[in-house]
Amino acid sequence: MKCTPHYIRCIKPNETKKPRDWEESRVKHQVEYLGLKENIRVRRAGYAYRRVFKKFLQRYAILTKETWPSWRGDEKQGVNHLLRTVHIEHDQYQLGKTKVFIKAPESLFLLEEMRERKYDGYARAIQKVWRKYVAKKKYVQMREEASDLFLNKKERRRNSINRNFVGDYIGMDDRPELRQFVGKREKIDFADTVTKYDRRFKGIKRDLILTPKCMYLIGREKVKQGPEKGLVKEILKRRIEIEKVLSVSLSTFQDDFFIIHEQEYDSLLESIFKTEFISLLSKHFEEKAQRKLPLKFSNTLEIKLKKENWGPWTAGGSRQIQFIQGHGDVAILRPSNKMLQVMIGPGLPKNARPTKRNAMQTRDGHISSRASHYPARAAPPPPGAHQNGVIPSRAAPGVPPANKRISSGSIDRPTLPRQATGVKGRAPALLLQNLDFLKVPEQGAAGAQRQISNRPPPAGGRPKPQPKPKPQVPQCRALYAYDAQDTDELSFNANDVIDIIKEDTSGWWTGRLRGKQGLFPNNYVAKI
Repeated sequence: MKCTPHYIRCIKPNETKKPRDWEESRVKHQVEYLGLKENIRVRRAGYAYRRVFKKFLQRYAILTKETWPSWRGDEKQGVNHLLRTVHIEHDQYQLGKTKVFIKAPESLFLLEEMRERKYDGYARAIQKVWRKYVAKKKYVQMREEASDLFLNKKERRRNSINRNFVGDYIGMDDRPELRQFVGKREKIDFADTVTKYDRRFKGIKRDLILTPKCMYLIGREKVKQGPEKGLVKEILKRRIEIEKVLSVSLSTFQDDFFIIHEQEYDSLLESIFKTEFISLLSKHFEEKAQRKLPLKFSNTLEIKLKKENWGPWTAGGSRQIQFIQGHGDVAILRPSNKMLQVMIGPGLPKNARPTKRNAMQTRDGHISSRASHYPARAAPPPPGAHQNGVIPSRAAPGVPPANKRISSGSIDRPTLPRQATGVKGRAPALLLQNLDFLKVPEQGAAGAQRQISNRPPPAGGRPKPQPKPKPQVPQCRALYAYDAQDTDELSFNANDVIDIIKEDTSGWWTGRLRGKQGLFPNNYVAKI
């Protein structure tokens, strides 16, 4: 039901409070004092709302850029400009000497709604900036706390010390087959695909999920019976409550191995995000057990195995891991009977800490909040190191794999597949013959004949102007694919051509690809 607004004014006809007692002078005074004549004249004209120019501008100044925060000029012109900008029809309002008159209440409601939307948009922008600041401050603090756990105890990797913490690296929101093993109200703080090693030191992929209550290891097995026989389904391999974790053991080198010690048996895992995982595990353990999580650092670690009821491994027993300093950033495994040797090169010093981006100082001495253009972390090496926990090669030093070539540098770059050639020393007989008859002109035989004739070209006249030469920009070709790890970096595939905008000695160059400008590591590309 549509409501029509109306206005009521009460007039007191006498002081005796008796009917039919009319004091004309008293009634005239009230009519003049209440402005009823002017009200009736305005209502007859159909203008239901009136407001002084100054107050009208103060209330609705936010609707246009020219009137916000204050209008500089004549107030009447400011009101006229505001109403035209918000596209209110001219017959819906009138401008008097000091006031604006609006005819329909719907026009006023439109102004109020637009005003509310403006304030809502600005409030959302302020909230967005504030939340970004709080989140950035939180993650910087988390990174520093995680670094303190390993300070002066373990060498750090060059590419991970300044890495941003993401938490969910496998997209749990789109993985209902994994969420089924986690409680409905449990918050997932960390999720990643790691490598879990068994008693024979054979690596198996597992999904590691950490919540404030438990730690989950999820694997995959093929269904052997039933209607789903042959399908590979997810299965919960292990569930460890946070307070039941006894300790965590790591080496002093830059490797990604760590051991979760528990009362029943231990788990040997490898993850490139070990710093983030162990920092979150330590935080939840301290909340649950009211004490700090014991972290052990040694180059000789021992694992307690699970007891089996079959085969020669009926007893649980133990295994030993020995870490030896070698060369390169890729760990090389040498398994033996009951020992695993891990060789890896030196990393950053044990006292290395995350570097903060320096604030830029302006000419007037103020510190700008804009961070440095270049990431504080070093440029990553080319592929060949860890890629999401997958180790491409575990061969011993001095025995290169068959699909790799040995380069003079310290890092082996992957080679491109070579095209297959014929039998060496035997050339095809057709190559010795004259094959000119197979060469067909690009424009065809008829087109070649037309070019030979002396007939003038059609539509003769002034020749077509040559296009303006494009500015020469140095370019480079991507040797390997690279996935951006920050918002100001470029992602590209192998063989992509990138325009070089600026080169820097830090190893991070500025370039442009497919209309986007960003940073990329210079050792992933080669100049053209």
